[in-house]
Parts: sequence; C-alpha cells; structure tokens
Amino acid sequence: MDFYLPLIIGTAQTMLIVIVRYFAASGGFALWTARRGIIAGPADPIRRRRQVSAEIRWSILSALIYGLPAGLMLAGWRFYGLTAIRSDFGLGMALWWLPSIALYLFLHDSWFYWTHRWMHGPRLFARVHAVHHASKPPTAWAAMSFSPLEALSGALLIPVLACLIPIHWSALGVVLTIATVMGVTNHMGWEMFPARWVNGAFGRHIITASHHEEHHKRYNCNYGLYFRFWDQRCGTDRGLASFPGPAMGRHAPELTASSAA
Repeated sequence: MDFYLPLIIGTAQTMLIVIVRYFAASGGFALWTARRGIIAGPADPIRRRRQVSAEIRWSILSALIYGLPAGLMLAGWRFYGLTAIRSDFGLGMALWWLPSIALYLFLHDSWFYWTHRWMHGPRLFARVHAVHHASKPPTAWAAMSFSPLEALSGALLIPVLACLIPIHWSALGVVLTIATVMGVTNHMGWEMFPARWVNGAFGRHIITASHHEEHHKRYNCNYGLYFRFWDQRCGTDRGLASFPGPAMGRHAPELTASSAA
C-alpha cells in the first residue's frame, strides 16, 4: 500500500488541480467576455443558461478524466522516476527548452487534428463528438465539454510524450498553459487579437477564435488546435469566421468576413 499511496494521492490532487484550472481559465475568459458586453452562446438567455450548465457538467467529468493520466504522469516523475520530465537545467536542457515546447505543441496539434477529423466521421460523431458540438454556438465554458471517450483521447497524448521525450518541468508547464488558454479562447465567441494579426502572418499560421469558429459553423473544416499546418496541407482549411472586429462578439452587427490563407 505504501508503494501505491503517492500514486493515489497524486492522482486525486491532479484531478482537483485540473478542475480548478478549468474554472479559473474558462470562468476568467467568460467574465472578460461579459464585461465587454459580448453575448457568447445562444442569443436566447434561457437556452444560453441551459447550454452553459451542460458545458460545465461535461467539463467537470472531462477534468476528472484528464486528471487521471496527468496524475499518473506526475506521480511517475516525482516518486518513481518513470518519465522523461527533467528538473535539472544544464546547458543541454537550456538549449532544448524552446525546441521541446515546439515539438510537444506540434505533436499535440497533429494528434488533435487527426483524431478530431476522425471523430467527425459518421460512425463516431454521434457517439463521441456530438457532445462538444451541442454547444451552438460555443462559449468559453465549452473548452472541455467532451464525451468521456473524447476526453480520454485528449488526455493521453501529453502524458505519453512525457514518458518518451525529455522535457523540463517548466517547459511542460508552458505547453499545458498554452493548451489551456487556446482551448478556452478559441471557443469564447469573439476575436481577442487585432485584425492585422489575424489577417497577417500570425493568423496564417496560428489558430485563433476566428479560425475555430468556422469549424463550429461548418463542421467539416478547420480541425486543428494550435496551427493551421495540417488543415492547409490536407485541404481542410476554410478560412476565418466573420467576427465584427477585435474584442467584439458574434451578436453585434457583422462586418465582412476575413479571408483565408
């Protein structure tokens, strides 16, 4: 029992951390959205309350699922030495710090693109991915609104990578922070980046809310998470949704849609 106790305690703590992180990130961006006078989600207030409640319920379940492999990963690092996570910061690790972040993000994005596209197939959509697309349109609370199978798919990759590819614990923290922030901001119902960024070199390569919003409108395009690389290479990039402008919401009068790369 002494051997497994750190594993049990660490996993329980990680599940709690993931839940707190969800409420902090989604709640923070939802509050920011509301303070800007933007209505995210359905225009009808009753439908909006019901949708947000469902998003939160599914997200809490997803947080518990995400917390399990993450807890095993962290316990394996802290107590059993079973991962490739490093705490030393010598010259080699310092030189590897930025490349490791880039590699993890690219591999995570690749996993997300192909599994996400697979989940849009007719056999899997209704059983796996329909929970996420029940948010019409989504809000910041929908960032983790997944069915259990989709949550499990999303939860596994980074812990597996952490067992295979060396990374400093601080670099891993950056990866997880980027994953959290982009998961929320891509669903919050408005574009927080300036138009010159979204329509410039930044937006041609990096996914923002304008790009992911088009996925929630069309369903059959824009499957990526961080980068437009796979969508552009595979012909599934359909450009950007038309938000009214920087820091504006979807229920304000619309302007002309932005164009794709």
